[in-house]
Order: sequence, then structure tokens, then C-alpha cells
Amino acid sequence: MKVLVCISSVPDTTSKINFVDENKAFDSQGVTYIINPNDEFGLTRAVWLQQKQGAKVTVAAVGDASCEPILRKCLAIGADNAVRIDSIPYDGFFVASQLAAYAEGEAFDLIITGRESIDYNGGMVGGMLANHLNMPYLANCIHLEIEQETVHLQREIDGGKENSKGSFPIVIGAQKGLVEEKDLIIPNMRGIMQARQKSLEVLNPTNAEPSSLVQSYEKPPAKGPVKLVDPNNIDQLIDLLQNEANAL
Repeated sequence: MKVLVCISSVPDTTSKINFVDENKAFDSQGVTYIINPNDEFGLTRAVWLQQKQGAKVTVAAVGDASCEPILRKCLAIGADNAVRIDSIPYDGFFVASQLAAYAEGEAFDLIITGRESIDYNGGMVGGMLANHLNMPYLANCIHLEIEQETVHLQREIDGGKENSKGSFPIVIGAQKGLVEEKDLIIPNMRGIMQARQKSLEVLNPTNAEPSSLVQSYEKPPAKGPVKLVDPNNIDQLIDLLQNEANAL
């Protein structure tokens, strides 16, 4: 079984966000990058398939050299090899096109993307990638089991969960539930040393063009001052909630 896990390198949520070039570009100075959490859930599940069923796990990312430490971490977690498509990830369509161009010649049985990345939250790459490859796609996947040639899946939907089954090849969008946070693999020294010996291939991008253009970024407005209300003054609290917060 060949498994591809698509990886995004995203800013840590504790990083301070700023913009440069008249708010047209993200300022990466001093920003710590991590594996997109939804991608990491998918990678952990892929490593389980590797350990239990002998799957070969490849991780792939679209990005410049700055994302290589993230790919090395994926190798330390347990991936067999890594691929970096050497281009700025302009938008979801561009990323999906680059990943599809690579995956077309590799005959992957299972492709795992995150449900969405935590930087732009577009949730587009999985579906677009599946469309490029003419494969079925299951978003918000929280359960995956393989029984001979049948893939048993479960996804989260509004108000509940939906069970389905299918066959390879297939693309899924991973999220928490596919594995839990306690199941995430922390690389040990042995894994880190082995990662240095594993393949990290750099590929040139295809000629696909981005389909969107950033006009500018802007931060959300700063929060206003806090109003403190005496706990005995319930009338004032109700008045503020009704007339200022519009919460009642």
C-alpha cells in the first residue's frame, strides 16, 4: 500500500502576526512554523498503517526551502520519504495542481490531506486534488479502517457522524478523531537520526498558475476596553447586554 500525506507548514498559533509591503505580504520574521495540526493527525494514522500493514508513507509539501525542517520532522515521526515541490504555495488551487502533477505518476492508494490548514482555513486542497486525480474524496474524516480491499470510513457532519465504505484509490481530509492528540508521535532521538538518512527530494513545479491574487491583508480590529459591572447591579448588566452587546 502506498500512502501520500500532504503537509502544510503553518505559523504556530502563538506567533505574533504582522504584514509588510503595504500589507500585501506576510512577515515571516521571528515566526515559528509547525506541521498543520490536521495534517499531523493524518500523518500519525498513516504511520499506524505503516506499522500494522506495511504501508509505504510519503509526505509532500509545496513550499520553498524554509519548509524542509517540517518535512524532516515528518520523516522523524515515521514517514519513509519526503518530497518538496519548490514553489511558493500561492493558493489552494495552485497547491492542489502541484500535488496532483506529482501524484499522477506514483499510483498512490491513499492520499491524506488535512481537512483545512490553520492559517487560511480554506479547506480546498483535498477536494481539488481529488478532482484533479479523478478520485473519490471524503472530508472531515474521523475514522479509517482497511479490511482486505474495502476501506471503512466515518466523517463528522452537522449533528452527527456518517459511515461509508469504498475502495482504493481514495483521498481523505483528516481531522482530530482520525487519531487523538494523545496519539501524536513525538520524534525521539533515534527517529531524528534516521530522518537524516531518509530521502528528501526537491522537484520543480509545473506551469500551473495561481487562480487568485491577494490585494491586501488586515488584522481584526482591536478589542475594546472591558466594562466591569458590580455583581449586585443586575439591571446595569442587562442594559449593557441588550443595548451595547446586542446579546439579548
